[in-house]
Amino acid sequence: MAFLKYTLIRLALFVPLFALFVYLQLGWLLAVLCAGMMAFAISFLFFQKQRDAATANLHQRFSGNAKPLRSAGEKDDADAEDRLVDEHPDVVVRKDSRPKDS
Repeated sequence: MAFLKYTLIRLALFVPLFALFVYLQLGWLLAVLCAGMMAFAISFLFFQKQRDAATANLHQRFSGNAKPLRSAGEKDDADAEDRLVDEHPDVVVRKDSRPKDS
């Protein structure tokens, strides 16, 4: 959530600056470059707490220790599979192989 918040802050800075530079007729490429640099500088100077939270969020997500994100359907499938294995101990579930198409 912190990454999304920080991204929205940066976007909220970029869009009006871009519109201003286009209005001042700097050209599209120069407007993008100037707005991007100014939005970066402003967010770097004034939004350190949000940037640090977004960085910590990304680090936690990609560190390998994070829980996998699952949809409701995937959770239901996993629960059904667990129930099947619990009820029938002779059933073996192999996740490393897929059935071959016939």
